[in-house]
Amino acid sequence: MPTPHITAQPGEIAPLVLMPGDPRRARRIAEGHLDNFRVVSEVRGIECFTGTWYGTPMSVMASGMGIPSISIYAEELYREYGVQRICRVGTCGGIADDVKVRDVVIGLSAHTNSQVATIQAPGLTLSLAASYPMVRGAAEAAAAAGIDAKVGAVFSSDFFYGTRPDIVKTLADLGTLGVEMEAAGLYFAAARHRREALSVLTVSDHLFDSSQDMSAEERENNFQRALALGAAALLA
Repeated sequence: MPTPHITAQPGEIAPLVLMPGDPRRARRIAEGHLDNFRVVSEVRGIECFTGTWYGTPMSVMASGMGIPSISIYAEELYREYGVQRICRVGTCGGIADDVKVRDVVIGLSAHTNSQVATIQAPGLTLSLAASYPMVRGAAEAAAAAGIDAKVGAVFSSDFFYGTRPDIVKTLADLGTLGVEMEAAGLYFAAARHRREALSVLTVSDHLFDSSQDMSAEERENNFQRALALGAAALLA
């Protein structure tokens, strides 16, 4: 049934969902890659598009920014619409030395400073991880296409303007590939509903080297390789 945030009717959202953060990017993906798509939901500027990707039913829907926002949409998609797999296709800031701007990162797991990793299991810190079949699908597609995708942990931060640069240095020392704001929420929602999720990210800037950072326009448009790997992960 429709929810406070999604007005699609039962059956109008496909079991496989591509989820960028930006609503304009969601429309670009639908217009450029889905056949016979239609808008099945539009609430608060977040449209959901359903069509087919090379014959397979697929939907595209933006998440907005941050763990609270993606958690709402992922929860409702999994619980109310029977969605089986969600792949976030977004951007991240590079952290690791061997990650460069415009690289593609496959988020194997997500460290976080959000309570999403602790509030549901008092006394524990949950390990929030992607679905292995989806990770494998994205990695194999990258290898087949000659894309040097980096596979590893990302950091899902609750703060865009953080005040603890020492944390970023520690994360870099631990091999964390990049920082973003949604993967941990998505991975928790998938675990809660025994469904699958992955984040495939384009590195738009680097926290230790700003010389090659993307412009706002580039961030909106430079996502094709990550999108291809994300779709491969959904279809794996």
